[in-house]
Amino acid sequence: MKNEKFDKFCSLLLEWNAIHNLTGAKTRSEIFANIEDSIYPTNFIDEPSSILDVGTGAGFPGLILAIAYPNTKVVLCEPRNKRASFLKFVAIELELNNISVIKKRVEEYSDKPFELISSRAVTNTKILLDLTHHLQNSNTKYLFFKGEKLLDELEIIDTQMDYDIITQGKRNYLYIKEVNNDT
Repeated sequence: MKNEKFDKFCSLLLEWNAIHNLTGAKTRSEIFANIEDSIYPTNFIDEPSSILDVGTGAGFPGLILAIAYPNTKVVLCEPRNKRASFLKFVAIELELNNISVIKKRVEEYSDKPFELISSRAVTNTKILLDLTHHLQNSNTKYLFFKGEKLLDELEIIDTQMDYDIITQGKRNYLYIKEVNNDT
């Protein structure tokens, strides 16, 4: 079933991307590489009860995680109109009832704390932690999809954290299990 949804997502993204330029991934193989990148963390994280994906764009990783975790409440926070419209359309087409699309910047969004906050290619780690501070509590974990500058980003964070870095190809997955905001 998941494969069918990934296939349909791929077709919808190719169709919309031809008109709206939602992502740099222009072929099926490029889109499936992004799907694989988005779903890889399911190998090392526990299924959360709720996910907030910051700056979901064309669906990576939040929409893909929503397909992988159909029992998880997933909020896709995307401020750009055409991308938010695409995400809403895909959620309806794929019958992903666990998704809510919020067309706002994350710092303008208010909700109860999430169990997992994810993001890919939005901004540096310190800024992401600051922007989402009001949406987390002591049980919140973070999953940030990072590149080669991750270690530089971690050096400027003055908050104590318990985290793992899982590397797959050129991707560094930063999995923050605990943030100590009292330091």
